Amino acid sequence: MSVRRLAEVQPASFEFKPAMLKAARAHMANFPPGRQQSAVIGVLWFVQKQEGWVSEPAIRAVAELLGMPVIRVLEVATFYTMFMLGPVGTHGLVQVCGTTPCQLRGAEGLIAVCQRKFGPRDHRSADGKFYWQEVECMGACANAPMAAINDYYYEDLTPESFETLLDAFAAGKTPKPGSAIGRQGSAPEGGPIALTDPKLYDGSRGKPVKIPNLPAKERA
Repeated sequence: MSVRRLAEVQPASFEFKPAMLKAARAHMANFPPGRQQSAVIGVLWFVQKQEGWVSEPAIRAVAELLGMPVIRVLEVATFYTMFMLGPVGTHGLVQVCGTTPCQLRGAEGLIAVCQRKFGPRDHRSADGKFYWQEVECMGACANAPMAAINDYYYEDLTPESFETLLDAFAAGKTPKPGSAIGRQGSAPEGGPIALTDPKLYDGSRGKPVKIPNLPAKERA
């Protein structure tokens, strides 16, 4: 396991915005009294949604909110790679899957685009708009290669379509997530090839089921 450390440069303080604090308290209410520490992952996620990353002052604020030692919150934040421990891009957090299925389908081309446009991985781009990293499998192998940008998956990518996507984010747009080739879910390219007869779904092939009259003692 790689060592994950907090960013060297930290903000002076952290404070929940009212809406995020309300959401955090609502999440805490899902747990029995005295078990609010179980909400730590969810509350840290609200921090990240607000700031884009999890800072040391934020970790202390979460510990105070949940009534738990700071070190325990720090352990959670540094263990789970879903939590970013340093500032990320203002326009996009780009996570390119580099695991075998995506690699076999062209992930290296997507990585090359990120290197050319943004520089080394695990760093922000020079303009501060993007932060990119290579990650392990994100569970969209059937639609490889893919990348997650901010909260959504973008699948069936090519270097060309990926670069167009990134340019759209750089311009402040939010492209529609999903397959770049219009694939329906994980259906075969070109559309479904099985169970395509509309009569399968309109009830025309159904046969009425006759329920026999059972004796009273059997109905009971």
